[in-house]
Amino acid sequence: MLRIAVAGAGGFAQILVQQLCQTDHAVLALTRRSHPEIEQYCPGAQVAVVDYDNLACLRYTLRGIDLVISTISGSEQINLIDAARKARVRVFVPSEFEGDLSHRPAQDPLDRGSQSALELLEQGSQSKSYKMNYTVFSCGLFMERFAPGGLQTYQIGAGCGLQTPDDYLVNVESCQAEVVPYSANGRSAHVSLTSVYDVAHFVVAAIELGIDSWPREFRMRGDSMTVQDLVQTCAAVRGMPFGVITRTYDEVVAQAELCRAEGDSLRWLYYQRLLQTADGRYCVRNTNLMDAISRAGIKFQPLKFKNWLERVWKSAA
Repeated sequence: MLRIAVAGAGGFAQILVQQLCQTDHAVLALTRRSHPEIEQYCPGAQVAVVDYDNLACLRYTLRGIDLVISTISGSEQINLIDAARKARVRVFVPSEFEGDLSHRPAQDPLDRGSQSALELLEQGSQSKSYKMNYTVFSCGLFMERFAPGGLQTYQIGAGCGLQTPDDYLVNVESCQAEVVPYSANGRSAHVSLTSVYDVAHFVVAAIELGIDSWPREFRMRGDSMTVQDLVQTCAAVRGMPFGVITRTYDEVVAQAELCRAEGDSLRWLYYQRLLQTADGRYCVRNTNLMDAISRAGIKFQPLKFKNWLERVWKSAA
């Protein structure tokens, strides 16, 4: 039995806690304030109210913890990493649930403290005093971005500005889309998609494999398609035509630069996400976690995007 701490109280953190509570492991939810609903809907989980700026107390809370799974970012995650290593946590999972690390640019316009966190984790993994291992879980896009109401329905995405249906690529509710179908070198833009609930299942399956044998990155996906196929799938499920704005890569680069010059940071970020999508940031190719759990005899089949989309939009009708 492991002692596992999940940092955060948003929707994804609560889904992780719920899945972990179905195992024999001891689960501790770290939150900034009291969340009675976690204890109510996650029987067996303990909740610890923490101050991420108080490293001494944070370190004390993490004593005896084997695995920390973070869903927080920025300076709070940096402090959590520091406290976890000093508390001799065995493995740390940073809040990095998107595409392969190899697909992110060196000068990442979408970085929210991610690079600093990964650098600190790498230093900690090579420390002479105590080596804390770490593993990134890559899953592509959360399917829930395309649910009625977007990610905000699941209390996800507030920190990265991706909560509402209008924030990214396709608004299934209004039947509108804006896509960059090809990268700068002319390759079709592909995205991988995984439901947050399936991501939680994958994490639990990985834990059953044994946390001391984890690689630097575990990759998974529920489905994969071009951005054009994504729009067509959404249109087929809604049963109505979509208004689609198709832009070239160079056109979006120019739009992004104009937004930067005008000081429109929100629109600049919007265009950066479109460019990063075209560059393959959210495409997961080598699904080593899926391969590993299959070899271990763990049977789990993640949802395909069309099946998931039909389910959530049928219930919303």
